[in-house]
Amino acid sequence: MRIHIIRGQDQIGGSIIEISSENARLILDVGSELDEETPVAPRVEGLFFGKRAYDAVFVTHYHGDHVGLASHVMPGIAIYMGERAAAVYRASSDYLGKPPLRIDGFLRSGEAVCVGDIRVTPFLCDHSAFDSYMLLLECDGKRVLYTGDFRSNGRKSFSALLKRLDRVDVLITEGTTLSRDAVRPATEAELEEIACETLRQTDGPAFILMAATNIDRCVTAFKAARRSERIFLQDVYSAAIASAAGDGIPNPGTFSGVRTFLTSPTEKQFGILSRYPKAKIGRAGIAREKFLMCVRPSMTRYLEKLSELKPFDGGVLFYSMWNGYKQKPDVAAFLEFMDGKGVRITNLHTSGHADTATIRAMIDDVDPKYIIPVHTENAMWFEKNTEREIIREQSFEL
Repeated sequence: MRIHIIRGQDQIGGSIIEISSENARLILDVGSELDEETPVAPRVEGLFFGKRAYDAVFVTHYHGDHVGLASHVMPGIAIYMGERAAAVYRASSDYLGKPPLRIDGFLRSGEAVCVGDIRVTPFLCDHSAFDSYMLLLECDGKRVLYTGDFRSNGRKSFSALLKRLDRVDVLITEGTTLSRDAVRPATEAELEEIACETLRQTDGPAFILMAATNIDRCVTAFKAARRSERIFLQDVYSAAIASAAGDGIPNPGTFSGVRTFLTSPTEKQFGILSRYPKAKIGRAGIAREKFLMCVRPSMTRYLEKLSELKPFDGGVLFYSMWNGYKQKPDVAAFLEFMDGKGVRITNLHTSGHADTATIRAMIDDVDPKYIIPVHTENAMWFEKNTEREIIREQSFEL
């Protein structure tokens, strides 16, 4: 097998990796750059333009820096992704008016997909994106494991995953957190306890600012709301995302403690609201309840009107995203608005990426001869902290 890192070395995001053999050429992830508002496909001939040269694309998860260029992939190249992940991505794209995602096959944990002489086996892993996968590629007796993005502090068992993985020749691994201070990240279960205790001590309304596609955090918020005897409120966008993730995820269609509301009287919002006739709730109804509400920066006008019915003073807002987003103008303005309403803002977040201990555990478990660092700004960490051969070249033949 030949490994070619088209993009993703010495940077975070924009992942595009080529794996090829005598009979097959595959792409792992087709990510856009993190700072791109409108994704632009790089000049990769045979993938995005020209004569088709690749057989399949395997997408590990639905974050834009891994799937953002999927709509640019040439016809005739099969695209594989997790079924629930694809449903979440499609629900989000439909609501936001983004191009639809073409999927030719679904990834299911432990079920191999053969393309030419390369066998690809996905393994469900924990990440802040729902239904994420690692990919094991086998050809001519050689084994390569691509981690995609992963962590050990969410709601899926990392130890159970390690038990399913065997020794590999090459480990292509993310190292997103290696340029940060080495601290143990909080677990989702710990966040739940913190949120629950905070809610029990709060008499006013409660809000959570988080990515609707962070399904683990949705579960954390719902459990904290239920334990503190509050209803969990999802706007129609959050409700559509949660429903796409599956009936087992808190959503107004299958969970009695979840209600949904619309913030704008548009045809699209009314259409989603109509899916949940027994769970819909208006501002007047919300004002009479104790609640934990999912919010976004675009909801300022809606919340202004709600505050006229139910004062926010003494309430709490859980900020549940990466701290860097606080510098974005819309987020900064929203936080200022909530602060002006007398809402206490408190951080409730943890990383979606592997910390150093988790990366070490992965390396020890699969015992690779070679390591190719990707999705990191500190590839030198692997050279200083592992006794493996670290491949920093863009291309490598196994």
